[in-house]
Amino acid sequence: MSVYWPYLALAVFILLFWLAERRWPQAIAHFEENFIASLLAIITGVAFVQVIARYGFNTGWGGALELQRVLFAWLILFGMSYGIRTSSHLGVDAFIRLLPHKAFRAVAVFGALAVLLYAILLINAGWLSLLGVDVNTNWRQTGAVGYWTFMFQRGTGLDDLRWPELIQQTFGVQDRVQRWIAYIMLPIGLSLLAFRALQAVADIWSGKRELIIAGHEAEDLVAENRNVLKD
Repeated sequence: MSVYWPYLALAVFILLFWLAERRWPQAIAHFEENFIASLLAIITGVAFVQVIARYGFNTGWGGALELQRVLFAWLILFGMSYGIRTSSHLGVDAFIRLLPHKAFRAVAVFGALAVLLYAILLINAGWLSLLGVDVNTNWRQTGAVGYWTFMFQRGTGLDDLRWPELIQQTFGVQDRVQRWIAYIMLPIGLSLLAFRALQAVADIWSGKRELIIAGHEAEDLVAENRNVLKD
């Protein structure tokens, strides 16, 4: 059971996320947008304070760069699934739009399935051994979940990012922030990506959406601002 609990936890998280989205779709949409905006604001704020501290007072926070790097990784990993939901990932659709409707939909479904497979491979590629692929590692330790579990079990700390002394004294934690806390977005973000890709497969197949990408955003922008250009 100790081997499978991270996968069970991710499955429960995705199930609860899906139920919450069905019950409160607008609230979940706002949460995703606010979470991304908060990450951007924190990254920008830390960078601004560091510049003022370094060039204005010849000082600074040693863990600022590592915090920014971690948060930027969170932004990318969380933003991948958000981009799928909003069809904001850039792509080229000039060729596939020349195809007949059924072929176009088949290619679109294939694209969404490719993203789903990509996410599953990054979560854990050990299952490829069942297909005869030599992954050259223990399946329990491969992929995002395996890496995160490895860090969770060992409690290794980050290089420069440290807990405030108040938290260290109150909770008796080690001085450096554990890597599993910083990297927890790795399995969560990839699980959300797989979930959104699976949603896209169902939506494309049912005709609710065309593609998993935004292939003609320039054309849409021109159409929306046509009157502005005339003025």
